[in-house]
Amino acid sequence: MVVQGGGRRRGRAGLARLLWVGAEAITTLGVLVALLVVHQVWWTNRQAVAAAREQVRALEGEWGDSPPVPFVPGDDAAALAGSPAPSPSPAPSPAGSGGGTAAGGSSSSGPAPARDRAYAVLRIPRLGLSVPVAQGVDKRAVLDKGYVGQYPGTAQPGAQGNFALAGHRNTHGEPFRYINRLRAGDELIVDVRGRRYTYVVGQVLGETSERDTGVIAPVPRSIVKPGYGYGEPGAYITLTTCTPEYTSTYRLVVWGTLKG
Repeated sequence: MVVQGGGRRRGRAGLARLLWVGAEAITTLGVLVALLVVHQVWWTNRQAVAAAREQVRALEGEWGDSPPVPFVPGDDAAALAGSPAPSPSPAPSPAGSGGGTAAGGSSSSGPAPARDRAYAVLRIPRLGLSVPVAQGVDKRAVLDKGYVGQYPGTAQPGAQGNFALAGHRNTHGEPFRYINRLRAGDELIVDVRGRRYTYVVGQVLGETSERDTGVIAPVPRSIVKPGYGYGEPGAYITLTTCTPEYTSTYRLVVWGTLKG
C-alpha cells in the first residue's frame, strides 16, 4: 500500500511539473508574440516616421536655393514637373499596406523620377502631415520606409492625368492612417524642386476592391462602384490605402483636383 501511494504521489508530481512547464512555455510564447506586435506596431512606426522626417528635411535642404513657388494656372505643368512625356506604362492595382500586381494602365506626363527615390513632399494640413513621395509602390523599397509611393505610369505632380499615390495605413510610419478624415475642400499640397502644386479634395470612396484599377486611371472612376469618380480629363491626385485598419481586405480612396 505504501508503494502504491508513493507511485500515485510521484505521478501527480510529474503531471504538475508537466503542467508547469507547459504554462511557462505558453507564457514565454505570449511574451514573444507581444514583443513582436510592439516591434511591428510601435518600433517600426518610430523608425519609419523618423526616417521620413529626415528625408523631408533633406529634400527641403536640397531645394534651399529654390523654394517651391505656387503653381499658377496656365503654367506648363508638364515642363515644371519634369520635361517631355514618356509613353504610358503599366500601373499596378491599388496598393494599401503592400504593393500591387500589374493590372491595367495609366497615362503620365514628364519622365518618371528615379525609382524608389524620394523626389517630392506631400503635405496635408488637416492631418499635420508632411511625408516624402518616391516613385514606385514596393513595400520594402518605398512604403515600409514611411514614404508615400507613386504608382508607376501615373501622371507627374501638376500634370494632366492622375498623380496616384499609395501609403501604409498601419505600421511603418502609417502616413495614410487618417486620410479617412479628409473632406471635400481640404488641401493636398505637393512640393517638388522649385514648384508647389495644391490639390483640393473632391471625393472620398470609403471602400472598394484591391483590384479596382479604375481609381488610379488617368480619369479616375471606380469600376466596382461607378458612382464614384470623374468623367472628364483633368489634373487629379489619388490617395489609396488599406481598409479597415489592420487589414488589407479593401482599399480606401481619396481624390482631389488641381487648384487653379
